Amino acid sequence: MNEMTARETAPEMVTTTTKETELIEKSREVYDEEEKGEKILPRQKHVAVLEAKSLPGIISAYLNYPDAAEKDVKKWERSYQKLSPAHKALLPHYPMKFQNLRRCISTNSHFILNMLQAFDPSLDLSKHMGKGKTGVLSIEELQRTEVYDHSLKNHSVDTRINNKTCEFDGSQLNHDHVSFSSHDLLDSSLQTHVPLVDVDKVRWVLRNIVRDWGAEGQTTRDECYKPILEELDSLFPDRQKDSTPPACLVPGAGLGRLALEISCLGFRSVGNEFSYYMMICSSFILNYTQVPDEWTVYPWIYTNCNSLSENDQLRPISFPNIHPARHVLPNRRETGLFINAGVTEGFSMCCGDFLEVFNESSQAGMWDAVVTCFFIDTTRNMIEYIETISKVVKDGGVWINLGPLCYHFADIPGLENEMSIELSLEDVKRVASHYGFEIEKERTIDTTYCANPRSMQKNRYYSVFWRMRKKKCAI
Repeated sequence: MNEMTARETAPEMVTTTTKETELIEKSREVYDEEEKGEKILPRQKHVAVLEAKSLPGIISAYLNYPDAAEKDVKKWERSYQKLSPAHKALLPHYPMKFQNLRRCISTNSHFILNMLQAFDPSLDLSKHMGKGKTGVLSIEELQRTEVYDHSLKNHSVDTRINNKTCEFDGSQLNHDHVSFSSHDLLDSSLQTHVPLVDVDKVRWVLRNIVRDWGAEGQTTRDECYKPILEELDSLFPDRQKDSTPPACLVPGAGLGRLALEISCLGFRSVGNEFSYYMMICSSFILNYTQVPDEWTVYPWIYTNCNSLSENDQLRPISFPNIHPARHVLPNRRETGLFINAGVTEGFSMCCGDFLEVFNESSQAGMWDAVVTCFFIDTTRNMIEYIETISKVVKDGGVWINLGPLCYHFADIPGLENEMSIELSLEDVKRVASHYGFEIEKERTIDTTYCANPRSMQKNRYYSVFWRMRKKKCAI
């Protein structure tokens, strides 16, 4: 699967990863206790129940990763065996390469299993599904679900952040060690009927680990994240003096690195992510990392194409390159000093489809800044994105964007009858102006996206970067 196809394949589920703060409480409706008399809208209840049912399918995709990878290796072995003896003699190292590939797959599988064992999907839906007395839908109950729904691409799920509680106490991350056993994970019912496209999403997560948390991804982060961070730093110079730090929303936060870096600058930063594939992984990295470079994966083993050398294809990536809870940044106002600015109460990741989670009246004018990075082209109708961004940004607030206009739903086979509105950059700016935004800065930046830096083929984008400010009394 090439880079853009993988990026444009929308996973179906979402979750949450960090401490339940006041800021995030305001970001969505939650299922309160029945005795409080709070009413749950039928559609919200229906969507949440369906998405809970699809969770086992996502876990299945992760668990089926080694089998799918083994099939690839066997296919390559069969091709090698078809060579004549003379041609085989020119490639005497190939049998060892296949052994090394299996070792890499085993290492990747070890990480995936540890990640899943740390994951506790505590969806508080029991009173709506007739489950138990505890108010928590357990992994065993999810495993018994008969229907896997893979079509929920435009919905959100109302889950509580308590599935991975994250607190920064100045020295370490504290979290609830609630997990399920390897026996539960390896239940045969979770390892059947997994489409290859879902396993490809797992492979895509491994490549995103490089982008967000590997030292090798620093070049990409410098291309994509650094301009955004520098812009925020210059726009809010007095934020450390404010009693309430400025609030920044990051839709499409992926594995959370950009949202974390914004928090490190002294902002209240909330990353919003739609993909449960991504959120399970970001939860593990943010909540369970003990030291830098604790884990190793081999993200580039899935294709033999465009490799300069076998060693490039089989090279390991260690991550995270920083400890999220102990990340330190230079204090730009006091040269030579550093600030301890890791995971704090001002940082969180929240679940859901951006249009649903943040299109509530409670979100109107709540954010000093919205940051979108490789995000605005992931919708069927970008006008809805721009309208919602305008709604949540306070008057005088800013929208900072970086990315191309590849359009997630354009020309996807089988979706010919589905809506996809593909605006030119000129039209995007015209719509933004209609919703009260004025362009203050605009330029093009040459970037990659999850590219293998040692591959002979790289997709590069002339990404548009802008800073827009919302006029007072905007539409």
